[in-house]
Amino acid sequence: MSTIALAIIAVLLGAWELAARWDLIADALNIKPFLIPAPSDVAQSLWEDRELLASDAWVTIQEVLLGFALALVLGFAFAVALHLSETLRRAFYPLLVASQAIPPVAIAPILVVWFGFGLGPKLVLIALVCFFPITVNTLDGLRSVDPQLITMMRTLGASRAQILGRVELPSALPFFFSGTRIAIAVAVIGALFAEWAGADSGLGHQVLISSSQLLTARMFAAITLLGAMAIVLFALVTLIEHRVVRWDARSVTRT
Repeated sequence: MSTIALAIIAVLLGAWELAARWDLIADALNIKPFLIPAPSDVAQSLWEDRELLASDAWVTIQEVLLGFALALVLGFAFAVALHLSETLRRAFYPLLVASQAIPPVAIAPILVVWFGFGLGPKLVLIALVCFFPITVNTLDGLRSVDPQLITMMRTLGASRAQILGRVELPSALPFFFSGTRIAIAVAVIGALFAEWAGADSGLGHQVLISSSQLLTARMFAAITLLGAMAIVLFALVTLIEHRVVRWDARSVTRT
């Protein structure tokens, strides 16, 4: 994170601290001052409730990673299938786009009714949220290859599988990782919605419980951890992208 970004965050936190301490926000919203915790109150809750929040964070991170992994495998495979088959692409691509008109928060209760309150509906919802950006970006990458390069490969006697493996998939890697970075960020949102629909643990559940009990500092602490989780996962995917894409570029050059 750049120095400018850190400075902006520091200024915003400082302004929030002063506004909360002087009841400026509470007066402006015409609500009780205890409903607006200062950043220092949130930090205190992060420390005092660290065991509870750590336990909930562990539950949520497992849901996020498993659901994301499921979407990663299915989204990549589906993108390749749509790329290889014009018929499948014409049949399913419009449905894929139309599926984004349904908000995840509306799907979550249905999944709970169908699959119960276990891990299953949470993984399904997270996978559904992540599936679209992975599939669409990967498909765009596969279709972005220069047609002349494919023609050259065919004149050299390359099979369809060889063209896919040596040209199209390497070219699609930046697009794939672009979709993956979006997916890992929204996976945390999917977990939040899933836990709101039905859960007895997790950061989303903690946000809901703390809100109902007016424990606003703890609620903000849980939200802070959710944001930090998304940032860290996004950074990890970006780091993997830099290593994989550069390695692939070197291997293609050698070929």
